[in-house]
Amino acid sequence: MPIKIPDHLPAVDILHRENIFVMTQGRAVTQDIRPLQILLVNLMPKKIQTEVQFSRLLGNTSLQIELELIAPHSHTPQNTPPEHLQAFYKTFDEVKHRNFDGCIITGAPVEHLPFEQVDYWDELCRIMDWTTHHVHSTFHICWGAQAGLYHHFGVPKRTLSEKLFGVYPHQVEYRRSILFRGFDDTFYVPHSRHTTVDRGDIEAVPELQVLSSSPQAGVYAVYARRHKQIFVTGHSEYDADTLDQEYRRDLDAGRPIHLPEHYYTDDDPGQAPIVTWRAHANLLFCNWLNYFVYQTTPYDLSMIPEGVSTGE
Repeated sequence: MPIKIPDHLPAVDILHRENIFVMTQGRAVTQDIRPLQILLVNLMPKKIQTEVQFSRLLGNTSLQIELELIAPHSHTPQNTPPEHLQAFYKTFDEVKHRNFDGCIITGAPVEHLPFEQVDYWDELCRIMDWTTHHVHSTFHICWGAQAGLYHHFGVPKRTLSEKLFGVYPHQVEYRRSILFRGFDDTFYVPHSRHTTVDRGDIEAVPELQVLSSSPQAGVYAVYARRHKQIFVTGHSEYDADTLDQEYRRDLDAGRPIHLPEHYYTDDDPGQAPIVTWRAHANLLFCNWLNYFVYQTTPYDLSMIPEGVSTGE
Protein backbone atom coordinates (compact mmCIF):
# COMPACT_ATOMS: atom_id res chain seq x y z
CA MET A 1 0.00 0.00 0.00
CA PRO A 2 1.18 3.56 -0.59
CA ILE A 3 2.23 6.45 1.56
CA LYS A 4 -0.03 9.46 1.10
CA ILE A 5 1.90 12.73 1.10
CA PRO A 6 0.95 16.26 0.04
CA ASP A 7 0.66 16.99 -3.66
CA HIS A 8 3.82 18.58 -5.11
CA LEU A 9 6.03 17.70 -2.12
CA PRO A 10 9.56 17.25 -3.59
CA ALA A 11 9.68 13.73 -2.12
CA VAL A 12 7.00 12.59 -4.59
CA ASP A 13 9.26 12.65 -7.67
CA ILE A 14 12.22 11.14 -5.82
CA LEU A 15 10.18 8.25 -4.42
CA HIS A 16 8.54 7.58 -7.78
CA ARG A 17 12.01 7.16 -9.32
CA GLU A 18 12.80 4.63 -6.57
CA ASN A 19 9.59 2.67 -7.25
CA ILE A 20 8.13 3.57 -3.86
CA PHE A 21 4.33 3.57 -4.15
CA VAL A 22 3.23 7.14 -3.45
CA MET A 23 -0.37 8.32 -3.33
CA THR A 24 -1.07 12.03 -3.55
CA GLN A 25 -4.02 13.74 -1.91
CA GLY A 26 -5.93 13.84 -5.18
CA ARG A 27 -5.93 10.07 -5.59
CA ALA A 28 -6.35 9.20 -1.92
CA VAL A 29 -9.76 10.85 -1.64
CA THR A 30 -11.13 8.26 -4.10
CA GLN A 31 -10.35 5.33 -1.77
CA ASP A 32 -12.65 4.19 1.04
CA ILE A 33 -10.08 3.34 3.72
CA ARG A 34 -8.75 4.89 6.92
CA PRO A 35 -5.00 5.37 6.48
CA LEU A 36 -2.72 5.50 9.49
CA GLN A 37 -2.22 9.10 10.55
CA ILE A 38 1.52 9.67 11.11
CA LEU A 39 2.92 12.99 12.33
CA LEU A 40 6.53 13.86 11.48
CA VAL A 41 8.04 16.44 13.84
CA ASN A 42 10.93 17.49 11.62
CA LEU A 43 13.76 19.10 13.60
CA MET A 44 16.50 18.45 11.03
CA PRO A 45 18.01 21.42 9.18
CA LYS A 46 17.68 19.88 5.70
CA LYS A 47 13.98 19.24 5.95
CA ILE A 48 13.39 18.17 2.36
CA GLN A 49 16.08 15.50 2.64
CA THR A 50 14.58 14.26 5.90
CA GLU A 51 11.07 14.16 4.40
CA VAL A 52 12.34 11.89 1.63
CA GLN A 53 14.19 9.60 4.03
CA PHE A 54 11.19 8.96 6.27
CA SER A 55 8.68 8.85 3.43
CA ARG A 56 10.82 6.15 1.83
CA LEU A 57 10.70 3.99 4.97
CA LEU A 58 7.05 4.60 5.76
CA GLY A 59 6.06 3.88 2.17
CA ASN A 60 7.78 0.50 2.10
CA THR A 61 5.05 -1.33 4.02
CA SER A 62 1.70 -2.96 3.27
CA LEU A 63 -0.14 -0.21 5.16
CA GLN A 64 -1.59 3.03 3.84
CA ILE A 65 0.05 6.00 5.56
CA GLU A 66 -1.04 9.62 5.63
CA LEU A 67 1.89 11.84 6.57
CA GLU A 68 1.49 15.20 8.29
CA LEU A 69 4.50 17.53 8.66
CA ILE A 70 5.17 20.02 11.44
CA ALA A 71 8.24 21.99 12.52
CA PRO A 72 8.82 24.26 15.54
CA HIS A 73 7.16 27.61 15.02
CA SER A 74 9.64 29.17 17.48
CA HIS A 75 12.64 28.45 15.21
CA THR A 76 13.54 29.75 11.76
CA PRO A 77 15.46 27.07 9.79
CA GLN A 78 18.37 28.24 7.65
CA ASN A 79 18.52 25.34 5.18
CA THR A 80 14.92 25.04 4.00
CA PRO A 81 13.20 27.60 1.74
CA PRO A 82 10.45 29.52 3.59
CA GLU A 83 8.04 28.85 0.74
CA HIS A 84 8.50 25.10 1.26
CA LEU A 85 7.61 25.41 4.94
CA GLN A 86 4.61 27.57 4.14
CA ALA A 87 3.36 25.13 1.51
CA PHE A 88 3.82 21.81 3.30
CA TYR A 89 4.18 22.36 7.05
CA LYS A 90 1.72 23.13 9.78
CA THR A 91 2.41 24.49 13.23
CA PHE A 92 1.81 22.51 16.39
CA ASP A 93 -1.13 24.78 17.21
CA GLU A 94 -2.76 23.76 13.93
CA VAL A 95 -2.67 20.02 14.74
CA LYS A 96 -2.84 19.85 18.54
CA HIS A 97 -6.61 19.30 18.51
CA ARG A 98 -6.11 16.08 16.51
CA ASN A 99 -5.07 12.54 17.44
CA PHE A 100 -2.51 10.48 15.52
CA ASP A 101 -1.76 6.78 15.22
CA GLY A 102 1.98 7.44 15.28
CA CYS A 103 4.50 10.26 15.62
CA ILE A 104 8.19 10.51 14.68
CA ILE A 105 10.38 13.10 16.41
CA THR A 106 13.60 13.48 14.45
CA GLY A 107 17.13 14.28 15.52
CA ALA A 108 18.55 17.82 15.48
CA PRO A 109 22.08 19.29 15.30
CA VAL A 110 21.81 21.08 18.67
CA GLU A 111 23.42 18.53 20.96
CA HIS A 112 26.20 20.99 21.91
CA LEU A 113 23.58 23.02 23.77
CA PRO A 114 21.93 22.18 27.10
CA PHE A 115 18.35 21.19 26.33
CA GLU A 116 16.94 24.29 27.97
CA GLN A 117 19.06 26.56 25.75
CA VAL A 118 17.61 25.22 22.49
CA ASP A 119 15.42 28.01 21.16
CA TYR A 120 12.43 25.74 20.56
CA TRP A 121 12.81 23.62 23.72
CA ASP A 122 9.65 24.89 25.42
CA GLU A 123 7.61 24.24 22.29
CA LEU A 124 9.12 20.77 21.88
CA CYS A 125 8.28 19.96 25.51
CA ARG A 126 4.67 20.89 24.83
CA ILE A 127 4.69 18.64 21.79
CA MET A 128 6.22 15.73 23.72
CA ASP A 129 3.70 16.11 26.54
CA TRP A 130 0.88 16.25 23.99
CA THR A 131 2.03 12.98 22.35
CA THR A 132 1.39 11.06 25.58
CA HIS A 133 -2.36 11.73 25.20
CA HIS A 134 -2.86 12.30 21.48
CA VAL A 135 -0.54 9.74 19.84
CA HIS A 136 -0.78 5.95 20.03
CA SER A 137 2.99 5.36 19.63
CA THR A 138 5.87 7.85 19.38
CA PHE A 139 9.26 7.11 17.79
CA HIS A 140 12.12 9.39 18.95
CA ILE A 141 15.37 9.48 16.96
CA CYS A 142 18.95 10.47 17.95
CA TRP A 143 18.80 13.92 19.61
CA GLY A 144 15.02 13.52 19.63
CA ALA A 145 15.56 10.34 21.67
CA GLN A 146 17.89 12.11 24.08
CA ALA A 147 15.40 14.97 24.42
CA GLY A 148 12.52 12.58 25.07
CA LEU A 149 14.41 10.53 27.64
CA TYR A 150 15.45 13.70 29.43
CA HIS A 151 12.05 15.37 29.37
CA HIS A 152 9.91 12.36 30.26
CA PHE A 153 12.28 10.44 32.56
CA GLY A 154 15.08 12.79 33.63
CA VAL A 155 17.79 10.78 31.80
CA PRO A 156 20.69 13.18 31.09
CA LYS A 157 22.78 13.24 27.95
CA ARG A 158 26.54 12.76 28.32
CA THR A 159 29.25 14.39 26.20
CA LEU A 160 31.54 12.00 24.33
CA SER A 161 35.30 12.53 24.19
CA GLU A 162 35.05 12.58 20.37
CA LYS A 163 32.26 12.41 17.83
CA LEU A 164 30.68 8.99 17.32
CA PHE A 165 30.71 8.89 13.55
CA GLY A 166 30.23 5.89 11.32
CA VAL A 167 28.23 2.69 10.88
CA TYR A 168 28.38 0.26 13.80
CA PRO A 169 27.31 -3.32 14.56
CA HIS A 170 24.44 -3.79 17.03
CA GLN A 171 22.78 -6.69 18.80
CA VAL A 172 19.28 -7.25 20.14
CA GLU A 173 19.39 -7.68 23.92
CA TYR A 174 15.74 -8.13 24.72
CA ARG A 175 14.76 -10.97 22.40
CA ARG A 176 11.07 -10.78 23.26
CA SER A 177 10.85 -7.33 21.71
CA ILE A 178 8.60 -7.39 18.64
CA LEU A 179 10.31 -4.20 17.46
CA PHE A 180 13.23 -6.42 16.42
CA ARG A 181 11.27 -9.40 15.15
CA GLY A 182 13.09 -10.93 12.18
CA PHE A 183 16.43 -9.22 12.89
CA ASP A 184 19.76 -10.96 12.37
CA ASP A 185 22.15 -11.55 15.26
CA THR A 186 24.13 -8.49 14.14
CA PHE A 187 22.76 -5.48 12.29
CA TYR A 188 24.25 -2.10 11.38
CA VAL A 189 23.17 1.46 12.13
CA PRO A 190 24.69 4.85 11.19
CA HIS A 191 25.52 7.23 14.05
CA SER A 192 26.60 10.85 13.99
CA ARG A 193 26.64 12.51 17.41
CA HIS A 194 28.76 14.12 20.11
CA THR A 195 26.60 13.01 23.04
CA THR A 196 25.13 9.79 24.39
CA VAL A 197 22.93 8.32 27.11
CA ASP A 198 24.43 6.02 29.73
CA ARG A 199 23.01 2.59 30.37
CA GLY A 200 23.14 3.13 34.15
CA ASP A 201 20.98 6.24 33.89
CA ILE A 202 18.41 4.35 31.82
CA GLU A 203 18.36 1.25 34.00
CA ALA A 204 17.75 3.43 37.05
CA VAL A 205 14.29 4.21 35.60
CA PRO A 206 11.93 1.23 36.13
CA GLU A 207 9.64 2.27 33.27
CA LEU A 208 12.43 1.96 30.69
CA GLN A 209 13.65 -1.22 28.98
CA VAL A 210 16.88 -1.40 26.95
CA LEU A 211 16.13 -3.39 23.80
CA SER A 212 19.34 -3.17 21.78
CA SER A 213 22.91 -1.91 22.05
CA SER A 214 26.29 -1.74 20.36
CA PRO A 215 29.75 -2.38 21.84
CA GLN A 216 30.97 0.83 20.20
CA ALA A 217 27.87 3.01 20.00
CA GLY A 218 26.32 2.10 23.37
CA VAL A 219 22.60 1.86 24.05
CA TYR A 220 20.65 1.90 20.78
CA ALA A 221 16.96 1.27 21.45
CA VAL A 222 14.89 1.91 24.58
CA TYR A 223 11.19 1.27 25.14
CA ALA A 224 8.85 2.96 27.60
CA ARG A 225 5.76 0.81 28.02
CA ARG A 226 3.32 3.25 29.60
CA HIS A 227 3.08 5.60 26.64
CA LYS A 228 4.34 3.19 23.97
CA GLN A 229 7.41 5.36 23.35
CA ILE A 230 10.46 4.17 21.44
CA PHE A 231 13.83 5.91 21.64
CA VAL A 232 16.64 5.05 19.18
CA THR A 233 20.04 6.74 19.24
CA GLY A 234 21.08 6.14 15.62
CA HIS A 235 19.97 7.22 12.14
CA SER A 236 18.58 4.19 10.34
CA GLU A 237 16.84 6.55 7.92
CA TYR A 238 20.10 7.96 6.51
CA ASP A 239 20.78 7.82 2.77
CA ALA A 240 23.88 6.12 1.43
CA ASP A 241 25.72 9.44 1.11
CA THR A 242 24.50 11.27 4.25
CA LEU A 243 27.62 10.53 6.34
CA ASP A 244 29.77 11.39 3.33
CA GLN A 245 28.08 14.79 3.05
CA GLU A 246 28.62 15.44 6.78
CA TYR A 247 32.27 14.39 6.57
CA ARG A 248 33.06 16.66 3.62
CA ARG A 249 31.07 19.54 5.14
CA ASP A 250 33.11 19.40 8.35
CA LEU A 251 36.38 19.07 6.44
CA ASP A 252 35.55 22.12 4.34
CA ALA A 253 34.62 24.07 7.47
CA GLY A 254 37.87 23.14 9.23
CA ARG A 255 36.08 21.30 12.04
CA PRO A 256 37.79 18.36 13.77
CA ILE A 257 36.37 15.22 12.17
CA HIS A 258 37.64 11.70 11.67
CA LEU A 259 36.82 9.35 8.80
CA PRO A 260 33.39 7.76 9.32
CA GLU A 261 34.07 4.25 10.61
CA HIS A 262 33.02 1.09 8.75
CA TYR A 263 31.61 3.20 5.93
CA TYR A 264 33.82 3.70 2.87
CA THR A 265 35.15 0.84 0.78
CA ASP A 266 38.65 0.10 2.15
CA ASP A 267 38.26 3.19 4.39
CA ASP A 268 38.97 5.27 1.31
CA PRO A 269 36.79 8.41 1.03
CA GLY A 270 37.53 8.40 -2.69
CA GLN A 271 35.47 5.23 -3.04
CA ALA A 272 31.74 4.68 -2.65
CA PRO A 273 30.21 4.05 0.79
CA ILE A 274 29.09 0.52 1.63
CA VAL A 275 25.41 0.48 2.57
CA THR A 276 24.91 -2.12 5.31
CA TRP A 277 21.89 -0.72 7.17
CA ARG A 278 19.09 -0.38 4.60
CA ALA A 279 17.40 -3.77 5.19
CA HIS A 280 17.50 -3.17 8.97
CA ALA A 281 15.98 0.28 8.56
CA ASN A 282 13.05 -1.01 6.53
CA LEU A 283 12.38 -3.87 8.94
CA LEU A 284 12.61 -1.56 11.95
CA PHE A 285 9.96 0.80 10.61
CA CYS A 286 7.78 -2.02 9.29
CA ASN A 287 7.78 -3.60 12.76
CA TRP A 288 6.99 -0.29 14.44
CA LEU A 289 4.12 0.48 12.09
CA ASN A 290 2.71 -3.04 12.23
CA TYR A 291 3.09 -4.05 15.89
CA PHE A 292 3.17 -0.74 17.75
CA VAL A 293 0.74 1.23 15.60
CA TYR A 294 -1.53 -0.70 13.23
CA GLN A 295 -2.20 -3.79 15.35
CA THR A 296 -3.23 -1.87 18.46
CA THR A 297 -4.35 1.62 17.47
CA PRO A 298 -8.10 2.22 17.81
CA TYR A 299 -10.08 2.67 14.61
CA ASP A 300 -11.67 5.72 16.24
CA LEU A 301 -8.72 8.03 16.92
CA SER A 302 -10.66 9.81 19.66
CA MET A 303 -10.11 6.66 21.75
CA ILE A 304 -6.30 6.97 21.72
CA PRO A 305 -6.02 8.12 25.38
CA GLU A 306 -7.65 4.80 26.26
CA GLY A 307 -5.56 2.77 23.79
CA VAL A 308 -4.16 -0.63 24.76
CA SER A 309 -0.42 -1.00 25.37
CA THR A 310 1.50 -3.27 23.00
CA GLY A 311 3.15 -4.83 26.08
CA GLU A 312 6.53 -5.60 24.52
